[in-house]
Amino acid sequence: EVYFKNLSRQKQKEVMEKNGNNHKLRVCVATCNRADYSKLAPIMFGIKAEPQFFELDVVVLGSHLIDDYGNTYRMIEQDDFDIHTRLHTIVRGEDEAAMVESVGLALVKLPDVLNRLKPDIMIVHGDRFDALALATSAALMNIRILHIEGGEVSGTIDDSIRHAITKLAHYHVCCTRSAEQHLIAMCEDHDRILLAGCPSYDKLLSAKNKDYMSIIRMWLGEDVKTRDYIVALQHPVTTDIKHSIKMFELTLDALISFNKRTLVLFPNVDAGSKEMVRVMRKKGIEHHPNFRAVKHVPFDQFIQLVAHAGCMIGNSSCGVREVGAFGTPVINLGTRQTGRETGENVLHVRDADTQDKILHALQLQFGKQYPCSKIYGDGNAVPRILKFLKSIDLKEPLQKKFCFPPVKDNISQDIDHILETQSALAVDLGGTNLRVAIVSMKGEIVKRYTQLNPKTYEDRLELILKMCIEAASEAVNVNCRILGVGISTGGRVNPREGIVLHSTKLIQEWSSVDLRTPISDALHLPVWVDNDGNCAALAERKFGHGKGIENFVTLITGTGIGGGIVHQHELIHGSSFCAAELGHIVVSLDGPECLCGSQGCIEAYASGTALQREAKKLHDEDLLLVEGMSMKEEEIVSAAHLIQAAKLGNTKAESILRTAGTALGLGVVNILHTVNPSLVILSGVLASHYVNAVKDVINRQALSSVKTVDVVVSNLADPALLGAASLVLDYTTRRIY
Repeated sequence: EVYFKNLSRQKQKEVMEKNGNNHKLRVCVATCNRADYSKLAPIMFGIKAEPQFFELDVVVLGSHLIDDYGNTYRMIEQDDFDIHTRLHTIVRGEDEAAMVESVGLALVKLPDVLNRLKPDIMIVHGDRFDALALATSAALMNIRILHIEGGEVSGTIDDSIRHAITKLAHYHVCCTRSAEQHLIAMCEDHDRILLAGCPSYDKLLSAKNKDYMSIIRMWLGEDVKTRDYIVALQHPVTTDIKHSIKMFELTLDALISFNKRTLVLFPNVDAGSKEMVRVMRKKGIEHHPNFRAVKHVPFDQFIQLVAHAGCMIGNSSCGVREVGAFGTPVINLGTRQTGRETGENVLHVRDADTQDKILHALQLQFGKQYPCSKIYGDGNAVPRILKFLKSIDLKEPLQKKFCFPPVKDNISQDIDHILETQSALAVDLGGTNLRVAIVSMKGEIVKRYTQLNPKTYEDRLELILKMCIEAASEAVNVNCRILGVGISTGGRVNPREGIVLHSTKLIQEWSSVDLRTPISDALHLPVWVDNDGNCAALAERKFGHGKGIENFVTLITGTGIGGGIVHQHELIHGSSFCAAELGHIVVSLDGPECLCGSQGCIEAYASGTALQREAKKLHDEDLLLVEGMSMKEEEIVSAAHLIQAAKLGNTKAESILRTAGTALGLGVVNILHTVNPSLVILSGVLASHYVNAVKDVINRQALSSVKTVDVVVSNLADPALLGAASLVLDYTTRRIY
């Protein structure tokens, strides 16, 4: 960490010397509407807070200056920014021709402003037609451009505008790994791409705990409760205006029928917005008792409204991006956001052509609570962007360089910009210890924390939260970006809801426990939970012998016996989440009693608990210790003593281990005859002691068609933590809807 900080300071010093010791970077931030200001404002505050490095010029244009859209330039003034220039660039008409004319008008007015300000760099956000005029003007006037949120994919003309600005921009700040890869595929120089996250998330992730009831009452009425209202925000789709107006009409009809208090925001200034406002007025939305129609809500207040809403509906990018930070249900209508990465809180109604479809979606989503998603940011975007700005060398040639294919598969960023590893928080709930670790994408355990597992539910949950918060804070110092939390626990788990249904007797007060909600709410991270046996199988699939194997079984041999089954590359959970309880396969009708209440289970013969039971019996009869062994008076007899005795020639200990190995082998034969895997992986502390016995039983007892199965001992040092991490890493890195 010290090395990294010193290197960063040295780089900034060199850049300052190259640019001239007294030269501050003159940054022009141009904002066109309420939406882009919510992303640019955090950066503007950051620039303003470092006057020793930057000079800030603010240019306001577009719909900010129109009364029908709320005169939103006022919120910039309220944030105490000096507006250096106001440009009226919108040609009214709200049709396709008016959009083109607005771009032309902006191109006419901007050169004079840029000549006067002479910025070193202009920051342009997003994909609006106003932003295209800004980027075109700056590029033609040899002003460096930093483009925010390039590389993303969505519907409508916005895609084309966004990618056009990308080709004009010299530097790129993107929000997701996919966006970064898209920019690289578009031949942009990866040394000039920063994966920072969305700047608005810096404010979002610290907003939810503030006082919110007064805000809700101000906008929706005194009688409204949290999670009992809807926020609606729908814009015209410029490539299919007629259909988008019809869809808006159906949306309003569905909302009227749904009969919940609803805050409706006016659409943006795109072609078709005037017709959408006419639809609102035709249906009497502005005077309907269940509706509040507004032109603009300040971003700080809008955050609180969507964070505590029962649902958000429409086609705004805010719904698929920012709202995921709170786990609020979202209904995304139509094609305007097609291609966006979304969290599981978003329900897509691509073909919203009937009122019933939209009404059904409302019935499915309203009032739910989903895990908080951090796909678009982790709350640390602005420090990264400021660091990136400081690293810009104005002596470098202005002309862009394009990196044409072939592009390397794994492209790392320059350490002077940002060096972060995609990682997971892994939690392992064992019978004795509670462990939390930061695990990288490659399976490296970067940091590990261990505490004794408390005996009560309240103490255990409190300790989990404390350890996770500590680990998440430490992740920033070790340059790890936490994608989510994975939890491995004993017992029967519903992974869809993140609930421990029934626990083993080793973990007390651990039944019907919702782990996902409190941890997700506290950390603003998505949370996954699964049984420890299933997690071991996932660890093998991602990092161990199971990598690339279509069908395999993992057996954990430890205090108990568990496992997981992977079939056609997917984990099997079963209809009631009870699949792969391999320790409770019965191999004898009159065998010893198992902790589950049955008799003759594999676990009753081959688990660490079973071996300890047999070792105690021998010890009580003075038949355990042989020459070369000794025990202290207060020492507790364990399975390890039985194994040691067998190695030293104790025939009774050898017989017990042989019986245990045979029982495990018979269980494996049953598994082979049931699911026919190509690989069996033995994991846990006892695996190496059982592997030969299992192979012998397969050769004696199994059908000839399955005798060729490979039986191996796991080479993973910590399958429980690696499996918990796999829950996160496998899901978050492939999550594109």
